[in-house]
Amino acid sequence: MILTVTPNPSLDRTYEIPALDRGAVLRATGDRIDPGGKGVNVSRAVAAAGHRTLAVLPVGGPAGAALAGLLSAEGIEVAGVPVAGQTRSNISVAEPDGTLTKINATGPELSAEESEELLATVGERSVGADWIACCGSLPRGLAPEWYAELVARTHRVGARIALDTSGPSLTAALRERPDVVKPNAEELGQAVGRPLTTLGDVVKAAEELRARGARAVLASLGADGQILVDEEGAYYGSARVVAVRSNVGAGDASLAGFLTAGGTGPRALAVALAHGAAAVQLPGSQMPTPADLDTSAVRTTDAVPFDRPLTEPVP
Repeated sequence: MILTVTPNPSLDRTYEIPALDRGAVLRATGDRIDPGGKGVNVSRAVAAAGHRTLAVLPVGGPAGAALAGLLSAEGIEVAGVPVAGQTRSNISVAEPDGTLTKINATGPELSAEESEELLATVGERSVGADWIACCGSLPRGLAPEWYAELVARTHRVGARIALDTSGPSLTAALRERPDVVKPNAEELGQAVGRPLTTLGDVVKAAEELRARGARAVLASLGADGQILVDEEGAYYGSARVVAVRSNVGAGDASLAGFLTAGGTGPRALAVALAHGAAAVQLPGSQMPTPADLDTSAVRTTDAVPFDRPLTEPVP
């Protein structure tokens, strides 16, 4: 069972349009509404893969009730923490060439009491969890050290924890030694404070995060694939994608695949790549099922091509 924590969830509406023309009246060729938030998407991907998952999240107002209802309809158990503010709603606009324009709302401000209730709920519901996945940005009212506290509490009860966040929240949590951190290339570059232009730069940056506390680093590099660095060494993998339809939630699907495959080693990396590649070929933030996965398109190796330049270097 994988328990997910999403401190700032959302309702996500995605519109597919021929082209984005500012100031014009546009007609969508398709639209959908999905539960949103990085941890929520991990739960959705875990459930789509046929595994049990529990989503812990703050729930506020009609949007929060709708979010919980959508998750329940997907067979996901929800442990909602009532909050006074309104759960946020986000909008994504997807173009045929894969360009995605996102408008994300700020979300509610959580009180000190609501913050503690969220932490307590994770502790109460984590019994029997194989992994706890904490994902996304923190809402207003939660200090950057909130994730660090959650990691510390998780380890005190003997559970494993994966963390997908960035900025001060990531750096603060490293001292508590999360079992896995999952930055993308931009977030990894920010964490080490220097440009990343090659796969070798990514490996060195991941090793620095391990030196600062992370036990393993799973770095998502978009079209350049993924790199896993842990105590056994560094592994690189990529997956062939026929056409990108939407990259919303692709990284979350990838993390779900990694955790459902055990959360360690090259096999888990390969499953992560298969999930991520399948997700970008689906509309909106739809999560892949086993039928969507193409493991033949995945390649992994422990011989990382260190000199290979990144398609989109991190400045």
